[in-house]
Amino acid sequence: MTAAESSARYRQRLADAFVPFGSTALLVLMLGLVLVSAGNTLGYDYTCYEGAARHLLDGKPIYDNAFSISVGTCPGTYTYPPAFAVAIVPWLIFGGAAAGLWCVAMAACFLAGVALLPVRRDVRWLVIVVAAFDWPLLYAVKLGQVEPLLFLGFAAAWRGMDRPAVVGALAAVGALVKVQPGLLGVWALATRRYRAAGVALAAGLALAGGASLFTGLGAWATYADLVRGLGGTLSAAHNFAPGTVAHLAGASDGAATAVQLASVAVAVAALLAAWRWASPVASLQVTIVASQLLSAPLRDHYAVLLLLPVAWLVDRGRWWVALIPLLGWISLFAYVEDASTSWLVVATIPAAFFGVMAVLLVEAYRERREQPGSAAAASRGAAPKLGDMLGL
Repeated sequence: MTAAESSARYRQRLADAFVPFGSTALLVLMLGLVLVSAGNTLGYDYTCYEGAARHLLDGKPIYDNAFSISVGTCPGTYTYPPAFAVAIVPWLIFGGAAAGLWCVAMAACFLAGVALLPVRRDVRWLVIVVAAFDWPLLYAVKLGQVEPLLFLGFAAAWRGMDRPAVVGALAAVGALVKVQPGLLGVWALATRRYRAAGVALAAGLALAGGASLFTGLGAWATYADLVRGLGGTLSAAHNFAPGTVAHLAGASDGAATAVQLASVAVAVAALLAAWRWASPVASLQVTIVASQLLSAPLRDHYAVLLLLPVAWLVDRGRWWVALIPLLGWISLFAYVEDASTSWLVVATIPAAFFGVMAVLLVEAYRERREQPGSAAAASRGAAPKLGDMLGL
């Protein structure tokens, strides 16, 4: 072995050791800074879950009967399925430390999700680096939001997409945490994964039935009313739905509602197109994005889930897509106290969602045109390794 070859091998080993440690340390550092500086906002959304669980133990309704246009204020209105409140009850044993521990658990869920991503190892490290500068993720962890948990579920479904029990169970559990992941079951049907769809239905009914023993059947009717009411919150604060953007831009309530319905129609059209001609993995990515666009409100921390399709696109060589999640920082300035809200700033979140969806459809079309197994297809789809890009 020549001296040059020995030096190159040494640099490669150094890179192999530093990249995993450096990327993870960077994310932990950023999350630590956010959590330490959170103050009273630490676990802010977790207090909604905890309140519902405590009401359940006290024999009180878990939903606020005085539900109004100000939906989503915490501590206060609980806006998740009844079964999730039941699942939170064991977490109450942590007492005053519960909120902080929940936030740490959400950070761990995200890291576990990245570990499960069925992409190259260097792409996983890049996702972690991007996540360290991704405001929606930092914000979600600080609030104790469930998006990192959903990220883990979607990542596991992607990795086990050809295992019916895995996809079905994750679709059922996800829908009982937050209804949008239930779209996985529809994706299973659309891609002829009938066993997975059957498992999703059976598991969902079994888990919902078990939860009903504690919440009562009436809780589900109340939740259905609440979900219907969510669509009328386009003028509420901290909403980034397309209809809200139109409302802030001066559109009437009717016009804003029309914009919202049009955005849902576009998302549905993208879904149908992907289910019709895209590969299963590409259609799964479109399903993940669309799951957040089919209902209002749309929050900025929902953009955590964009890191999943970004990982797939980067794995196929579209490195520039990794910059899209960084648009989430602009949303930080959308709803500033004592300042007017700019619709252009609010629009960055739906723009990121629809932008990623458009890139997914284009990439799915390219993937379809490629000849599987051919050298030309492999060359077009292959991305350079991160170490090669860094000259290591």
